[in-house]
Amino acid sequence: MKMYEAKESIKTQPYDDLQIAKLLKNDTFEVLCISLEKDAVFPEHTSPTDALLVVIEGMIDFHINEKCFRLNGQEHFSFPKDVVHWVKAKENSKFLIIR
Repeated sequence: MKMYEAKESIKTQPYDDLQIAKLLKNDTFEVLCISLEKDAVFPEHTSPTDALLVVIEGMIDFHINEKCFRLNGQEHFSFPKDVVHWVKAKENSKFLIIR
């Protein structure tokens, strides 16, 4: 029998520059929780699959294809694989990447 457990890893993830935590990974997808301290940058990178970014709290600037999208808590943004992007936190922020 499988045991169920509520976890507080998103709530307790610190705002200390850039923090990345893998919440779930299976054969189909993975979920990452990213926390960014105000003014911290998640440097340029690409995603290996199409992805959905869901802002939990805070405000970020998401840079992709030479455009900047300001995203606030409870907003989401989809983007394709293999496209260079980067993120800057305008305030302490947490967001999920589902890919």
